[in-house]
Amino acid sequence: MFLNFLAELRAAKIPASLKEHLTLLEAMKADVIDYKVEQFYYLARSCYVKDEGLLDRFDQVFGKVFKGIETVIDTGTAEIPEEWLRKVAELHLTEEEMAEIKKLGSWDEIMATLKQRLEEQKGRHEGGSKWIGTGGTSPFGANGYNPEGVRTGQDAGRQGKAIKVWDKREFKNLDATVELGTRNIKLALRRLRRFARDGAADELDMDATVSGTAKKAYLEIVMRPERHNAVKVLLFLDVGGSMDPFIKLCEELFSAARTEFKHLEFFYFHNCPYEALWQDNRRRWTERTPTLDLLHKFPHDYKLVFVGDASMSPYEINYPGGSVEHWNEESGETWMRRMLDVYPAAVWLNPIPEASWSHGQSIQMMKSIMEDRMYPLTLGGLDLAMRELTRAR
Repeated sequence: MFLNFLAELRAAKIPASLKEHLTLLEAMKADVIDYKVEQFYYLARSCYVKDEGLLDRFDQVFGKVFKGIETVIDTGTAEIPEEWLRKVAELHLTEEEMAEIKKLGSWDEIMATLKQRLEEQKGRHEGGSKWIGTGGTSPFGANGYNPEGVRTGQDAGRQGKAIKVWDKREFKNLDATVELGTRNIKLALRRLRRFARDGAADELDMDATVSGTAKKAYLEIVMRPERHNAVKVLLFLDVGGSMDPFIKLCEELFSAARTEFKHLEFFYFHNCPYEALWQDNRRRWTERTPTLDLLHKFPHDYKLVFVGDASMSPYEINYPGGSVEHWNEESGETWMRRMLDVYPAAVWLNPIPEASWSHGQSIQMMKSIMEDRMYPLTLGGLDLAMRELTRAR
């Protein structure tokens, strides 16, 4: 029983043994849990997972194997799940109805109106086109529709139209231990190489040892520092939101870069870099690194690599306060140009197919800021990006 589950765990590089599998079956036979998916999840996790670093991978496997399985043991009166009731309240419009809805106005008008609504509104509102609520056509709220607005109280994006998101969202760190699906990513990165030997002499220099021994007529052991790639890279990774579909691809790139470059520093951002970046998504609000500190800490010979889909509201790039998550005093474009001034060797890798770039206004804006040094996150695009970084001085 559940042998397919065991096989999937092993395929995901989770060291699940037959003994642990038998322990799970014995616990099930002893009725240590009720017949509920949630309780089975915690029981299976306690049996199989011994390293907290594998929890996220276990969740993915569990969701894949048991997707759609729900408990049907209860023979009493079934309660309607709260999530279903929320879905009923969501607004669904035809394309013709969407086209008739006009946006409120400019960025400044939207922000001023939101401030006014917050001062005036006294209670919950559902439907309608004015107040902060749910299921309507107001520019403010959740589960409705508006060409441009501020999303509040909604767990995930639906239309991709929000210019600001007034919710605290949690992002996951990329897994640097991901096993690459292909070696070609590493091979593409190897175009960006400049070898050097420095540091401790802990490697045997065979040629020098043989030569020295022959000249001196006695054994002379010669050591040398390890040969490594001396290229220095700053890797900035867009995480969360529209980047979620590209997590696996970005993890493969991240893992390859960690292996290939001895001098690699990485930081996360969301949509567009602003005044602060972070290295741990679990602490992205408490442990942030000022961008100006990075510009002063790392010298200009670092190669700068952005990874992101550049898909956002144009306000996030060219307006102060345009960030969807916080109030930024200076625009994203201002920070981008500061970084490019310090690091002239820079490229942007975009996981969205290049044929779709012309449909995104923000992609075109970011491509212009990068002076056309935006490349698709494909093997061909990686090759071109590494060539560009090699040429740049």
